This record gives sequence, C-alpha cells and structure tokens, in this order.
Amino acid sequence: MRLLHLTSSYPKYPGDVTAPFIEEIAHALAARGHQVDVVLPHHPDLRRPDEAGVRFFPYRYAPDAWSRWGYAQSLESDVRVRPEVYALLPLAALALRRAVAERLASARYDAVHAHWVVPNAALVTDVVRVSSLPFVISLHGSDVFLAERFAPARALARRAFAAAGAITACSDDLHRRSLALGAHPQRTRTVPYGVDVDAFAPRPAAPEVRARLGVPEDAFLVLAVGRLVEKKGFTHLVEAAARTGGVRVVIAGDGDLRASLESQVRASGAPVTLAGSLPRELVAAALSEADMVVVPSVVDGAGNVDGLPNVLLEAMAAGRPLVASRVAGIPQVIDDGRNGLLVPAGDTRALAEALRRLLREPDTRARLGAAARHTAVRELSWDVAARRFEEGYAQAAALDAR
Repeated sequence: MRLLHLTSSYPKYPGDVTAPFIEEIAHALAARGHQVDVVLPHHPDLRRPDEAGVRFFPYRYAPDAWSRWGYAQSLESDVRVRPEVYALLPLAALALRRAVAERLASARYDAVHAHWVVPNAALVTDVVRVSSLPFVISLHGSDVFLAERFAPARALARRAFAAAGAITACSDDLHRRSLALGAHPQRTRTVPYGVDVDAFAPRPAAPEVRARLGVPEDAFLVLAVGRLVEKKGFTHLVEAAARTGGVRVVIAGDGDLRASLESQVRASGAPVTLAGSLPRELVAAALSEADMVVVPSVVDGAGNVDGLPNVLLEAMAAGRPLVASRVAGIPQVIDDGRNGLLVPAGDTRALAEALRRLLREPDTRARLGAAARHTAVRELSWDVAARRFEEGYAQAAALDAR
C-alpha cells in the first residue's frame, strides 16, 4: 500500500527523542512492504533524508524564527496552548492543507493516516473527503485532552471522527474518552504502541553509561525517562527517593518543570540527578544499565495523562524490573506482580515502598524483568502493532467502498 501520513511531530533527526513512536510506526509499516509518505511541519532542525520505504514532505508555514508548530512545542507543560501558537494556526492550517492537496494530486495513495485528531485530522477532513480515500485517525493523548477541554477543538474532532473509516487509540483509556467525544464505536479500536525489541534488548554492563549519567558503578540505579511536565509524575518520584536510602535516581529528560524539580531536589536532599535529554541510543543503553525503571505517571491538575508511555515499553523490552502507576494505558501491559509492580498514581508512600522492595529483593527484580521482556517480545513488537494498523486501513477501505 502507498500511505500518506500526516503528523505535527517526528524525530527531527536520527536519534532525536521527539515523538519517536511516530517514526516507529512509519518504519514498522515500511518493513511490512508499504510505502509511507510523511507530511510534517518544517523546522530549522529538521534533517530527515528519505529512507527505504519512508519519504518526507515538510511544509513551511512561517519564517524559521517563528517555528513553534508541532515538535512538542505547541503546548506549555502539555496542558496549555502557547499564545503564539494561536497566531500561527491560520498559517499552519493553510500550509498543511496545501501540502496534503499537493500530495494527493501528485501520487495515488491507498489511505490517509492522520496522527492526532486535533490539529492534523481536523484541519484536513474536507480535503481528504474530496479525495474519497480511506481516512484513518490515530489518537495519542494530548489531542483528546484538548478536545475535552476546548469547545472549538471538540467540534472539530467530532467532524473529523465522522469522516474517519477507522480510529485508533493507544490505550483503552483514550478509546473510552474518544467515544465520549463522538468517535464511532464500531470504527474505533485500541492499538497499543509497539517497541523495537532488538534495539532495546538487554545489553552487557556498560560502566561508561553510568559515568555519563554521573552514577557510581556500585550504585543502585533507578532510572526515569520523560519530558519534565506534571503528568510524568516526577515530583512524586523525587519525594519517594528522599524517603528511600540506598538508591540513586536519574531522571532523563527536559521540559518546563526543570527549574522547579531542581529546587525540589535541593530542598529535599533527595539522591536524584536531572540528566537532561539523552540521545535515543543513549536512552536504550541507560535503560539496559538501570537496576530498576520507574514510570510514575499521574493525571495532572488540568486532567491530562499519558496514553501509554513509550519508556514503559522500552524498559520492558530491556528486561528491566518496573514500578509504574496504575493509570491510563499502563495496566494494559503491566500485570501487577507478574511483569512489574503497579502503585496508585500520585501515592508517594506506595512508590517509596515499591522502590524499597525491589532494592532488597534481587530475585523479584530478576523475575519481573524476565517476564517484562517476554511480554514485550510476544505481544508488543512494532510488527504486531503494524498489523493492527493494517486492519484499520482495511476497515476504512471497506467502509469507503460501500
């Protein structure tokens, strides 16, 4: 199949950690023999040469100095649209619509696949309708959150849902919330993200990775990875670390809450290092090196929550013992006590108790890590996810043919 993918975020260069799941979806489909053409915003840091099975078609919407559309830049702390983005919306919408129309006129596609119902799917619904092509929409979390909070976004999402032949949500939580927004029940399915089980496979010990993270070789390394925003729950991890002796916690990522987290670490004396954003290859190495990985996601004050954190799946593929919050899509893949430990979201005491348990129980760590790797390989590979997306394309095509 020749597929046209529309996205507002993508790794800007090989190794970038901006929306890696979009890149993985494209690569997984290409590996199954499909041609994937990706329409995405221009960015001054965008360096994506065409690859085997994947081509890129960036659209310019403003001078480089105004590049604030997409690439995890449009939202402040993942909960508020930045004021300047409203000014860019008409320019970005016009440029996106023009780019999609040009692609549809220049090549024969079998389906259009829009990532994020708002803004991308909503802005091109009528353009796709004119083409009479099967239309698939994938939900990733922030889009559903915006549609729930803002009436104009909700109206646009409903219009896009009505035009879609298939809708995918990365978690059952997003699936349920999309139905409340007007998604058609028979056309909506849960398609969890996958993970590259080879790239994130367990590796031999690597002292140089610990040195890069500023962690001694003999330290018990607890690793967390993600943007420094409220929904990642890192404030609770810092507090739990302050209550847990014998661990060294590293939080890898950057974001709007960095300054406040640094202040919290200093004030509490917690054994926590904020390592900044790591290249993707180093993330894989750090996960494999960790003695434990923590995914302390929460529902933030505005009601936003991760759909299914990528780092959760990557840590499972790395065979790491996991402690994660019982929230959103996490319980879909973590069976408490079998392939990880689940704690109530935002419960610092329970989080600290789980850290202490795994610190003192090496046999439990080994058992949970092995089971996590087994789950990732058997159920969560990108090939499995790609086959589920193919089912969505077939469903949308069947509805379009009626």
